[in-house]
Amino acid sequence: MVKLNRIYTRTGDDGSTGLVDGSRVSKASHRPVVMGSVDEANAAIGLARLHATPATDALLSRIQNDLFDLGADVATPDGIDGALRIVPAQIDWLESRIDAANDSLAPLTSFILPAGTASATHLHLARTIVRRAERDAVAAGDEVSGPARHYLNRLSDLLFVLARVENAATGDVLWVPGANR
Repeated sequence: MVKLNRIYTRTGDDGSTGLVDGSRVSKASHRPVVMGSVDEANAAIGLARLHATPATDALLSRIQNDLFDLGADVATPDGIDGALRIVPAQIDWLESRIDAANDSLAPLTSFILPAGTASATHLHLARTIVRRAERDAVAAGDEVSGPARHYLNRLSDLLFVLARVENAATGDVLWVPGANR
């Protein structure tokens, strides 16, 4: 378990950060960039929880914990015995939630705008941040595990579907191509 007695250590004042194995890397290198994007996504999901229905909130709570697992995965170089890694069961869980939520929705007839209820709009914001985290993970190449990248990809899909679920009572806000010409 993690125990933090002091919040500041001054070890990062030189622009470096520590990885799980004790090595230090630039805060601008791939792993810390991915970890920062994942942390930002997690905070956006926390904000979305303030407006979510109880069922969506329960899903988001689990996802927030998984994102800490994902951060640990990214912060741990290969070859560390017993490292906390994203596993296929976590990705399977996302897929099952996507399928279950999507089954209750009408098929899309247009692209949708990231709008609607407060809950849906916050979920769309979280989705776009997760997409950035995924792009950062792809840019990191082999420094980020395949399962971690897959998790981010599925998570953005789930957040999209959950935004639609949260808008179900009022309807999706559809894009109208050329509406303002």
